[in-house]
Amino acid sequence: MSDAKNGPLIHPIIPHLWFDKEAKEAAEFYCSVFPDSQITSAVTLRDTPSGDPDLVSFTVWGHSFMSISAGPYFKINPSISFIVNFDPSREENAKEMIDEVWSKLSENGTVLMPIDKYPFSERYGWIQDKYGVSWQLMLTNPAGEPRPTIIPSLMFVGENCGKTEEAREFYLSVFRNAKPGSLLRYGPGLEPDKEGTVMFTDFMLENTWFAAMDSAHEHQFGFNEAVSLLVNCETQEDIDYYWDKLSAVPEAEQCGWLKDRFGVSWQISPAALDEMMAKGTPEQRNRVTQAFLKMKKFNLAELRQAFQEE
Repeated sequence: MSDAKNGPLIHPIIPHLWFDKEAKEAAEFYCSVFPDSQITSAVTLRDTPSGDPDLVSFTVWGHSFMSISAGPYFKINPSISFIVNFDPSREENAKEMIDEVWSKLSENGTVLMPIDKYPFSERYGWIQDKYGVSWQLMLTNPAGEPRPTIIPSLMFVGENCGKTEEAREFYLSVFRNAKPGSLLRYGPGLEPDKEGTVMFTDFMLENTWFAAMDSAHEHQFGFNEAVSLLVNCETQEDIDYYWDKLSAVPEAEQCGWLKDRFGVSWQISPAALDEMMAKGTPEQRNRVTQAFLKMKKFNLAELRQAFQEE
């Protein structure tokens, strides 16, 4: 692919979790809780403003995640949670699996919605685990369309409440490989939620399905940097395109990070950086780290130059 204007990205968008000190511990925990999960790389960045943070790449039920231990600056909250679909047509023991996973995630966690039967699922529950990450466990309808095992879900609350549909259309317009899914609205009599706002929607961006909803209930949280969405780009043109389209808060721009107009944090990163960090020598990783710490938007040529210096 030459650039984002002429063709779609092929990489999934990766949820990135910010912890104080628990990035590796949390990743190991999730790999013990979910099937088809493993840590794929773990490196330590040296001499950053956050000290020497661990950067961990891992998969949860086949879905890519990253985590970093970078200090107590941001706290994970339920504004971005992860729907986990237990599909009886895919897993024979889906009913047993959902209860087993719920039990493990509940250890020192906080129940947001008890696991039970709801109008939209025979078995569903929403849990915030001991590390603060929120999971919505759902037994899906085996007669319905197959769903990804894990779907990041955005909840628009406070000043953002009522903007889910606008955000969905914005993201669908920005990402080239994108398609809308379902959209269900609140009806009358569901106060405080306003009739016509979005009860549930899903949409696909770069081979990654997302869900989103409005909630007018009182929530003491909103989008922040603790859960960001990482977009891996092949070229500088890709980086420039997504940076220009998404960034709406100049003061939030730092080290490849930006915030969009809804307050969602994104990382626009060259795919080559992940390889440099995973396969480079400690000296190469350190040079690349020192180079990107000086950047707002990433400069791929300068990162490659730092990596290759003798």
